[in-house]
Amino acid sequence: MALKAVHVSDVPCLDQVPENASLGLYSTRFSAGVDVGRSSFRIPKFLVIGHRGSGMNMLQSSDRRMKAIKENSILSFNTAAEFSVDFVEFDVQVTKDDIPVIFHDNFIFSEDNGVVYEKRVTELLLSDFLRYGPQREPGKVGKSMLRKTKDGRIVNWNVEADDCLCTLKEAFEKVEPSLGFNIELKFDDNIVYEQEYLTHVLQAIVEVVFQYAKDRPIIFSTFQPDAAQLVRKLQSSYPVFFLTNGGTEAYYDVRRNSLEEAVKLCLEGGLQGIVSQVKAVFRNPAAVTKIKESKLSLLTYGQLNNVAEAVYMQHLMGVEGVIVDLVKEITEAVSDLMKPSKEGDEESLPEGVGQMQVKSKPQFSQRELSFLLKLIPELIHS
Repeated sequence: MALKAVHVSDVPCLDQVPENASLGLYSTRFSAGVDVGRSSFRIPKFLVIGHRGSGMNMLQSSDRRMKAIKENSILSFNTAAEFSVDFVEFDVQVTKDDIPVIFHDNFIFSEDNGVVYEKRVTELLLSDFLRYGPQREPGKVGKSMLRKTKDGRIVNWNVEADDCLCTLKEAFEKVEPSLGFNIELKFDDNIVYEQEYLTHVLQAIVEVVFQYAKDRPIIFSTFQPDAAQLVRKLQSSYPVFFLTNGGTEAYYDVRRNSLEEAVKLCLEGGLQGIVSQVKAVFRNPAAVTKIKESKLSLLTYGQLNNVAEAVYMQHLMGVEGVIVDLVKEITEAVSDLMKPSKEGDEESLPEGVGQMQVKSKPQFSQRELSFLLKLIPELIHS
C-alpha cells in the first residue's frame, strides 16, 4: 500500500451513540464504574484480562493448557467468563466485504491435496473466511486450518476443544454480556497503510460496536499508532489504549520503540492509556511513575503475566491490569492475594500501592520495594 500521511483532523467523528450505550467500563464484575471522558479516565480495580479469551494457542508448547481451547472463539470467551476475569482481549480484522471478524494472524493457512496455501484474512470475503475450521451446519466439513509458528514451521491447528471462526457481531450476541471486550485493532506490521484504508476499516468496526455493545464495557487497543489516533477521533465514548513492546523490539516507526514515545503519542492523540509488554515495564520501572504523572492508565501483556508473583509485583508498582493466558490460575491467584482492605491495614503497605490488602503476601517496606525495583531490571536484562 502506498505511503500517505494520516491527517487526524480530516476524519469525521462517528459519535452517534444510542442513549442506552455504555459510556464507560461499568460492569457487574466491577465494584464501581469507570469514568471515561475526553480528559478523565479511571480504572476502579486491578483488572485481569483473558488473552484471546481463555489464552492464546501455542501449538508447539508441551503445556496442554496452551492448546486446550481454540483462541479467539466464542467458546474461549465464554469459558473465560466462568472465572473472575473482567475482560477478554481479542483481535479484530475486517474482511474484503467490510465485516469485522475475530482472528489474530495476518494469514490463514490450509492444506489441499498435500499442498499448503495461505490467504490474507483481509483479502477474503466473509463467506470464504468462515469456511475454515469447524462449521456450524451439522455434517458440513470446513477447510483444514494450519498455523505458522514463530520459527517458520507450518503445523496443524489442533486443540482439545475446537470452535468455529466468528465475527465481532457474533461475539456481542453470544458472549456473556457482563464480560468486557478489549478489542485489539489488528494491522500488519509490514504494511504502511493509507489514511483512507485505515479510516474505512475503523469505521466498520466502530459501527458494529455502537450497534451491539449496549452496556458491555469496551476498550480499544492497537499497535498501529495512526489507527490509535484515528479511532480516538472517530469516537470518544470508549477508551483507546496504545499497545507497545516498549523497546523490547525495534521498529521503523519510532513511536513504537519506547514507553516514552508511547506516552507522547497518547498525550498528543488524547488516548487514555498504554498496554505494554511486561518486560519493558520491569526493565524500566521509573516509566510507571511517568505514565501515572501523565494521567494515563497502564496495562501489560506477555508471558510473565502467567506468573502470579510477577502479577503481584506489578500491582505494587502501580500497573492497573494484566492480560493473561492462564486465566484460571491467575484469577485465582489475584483473588487470593487481593481483597478490600480492612481499616488500618493499609499502613503496612508502601505509598501508592492503593487500598488493597494482600492475603499471604510478602510485606515490603518502602526501602525493600525500592531495592526490588532496582534489582528487577538487572534480572530481566540478564
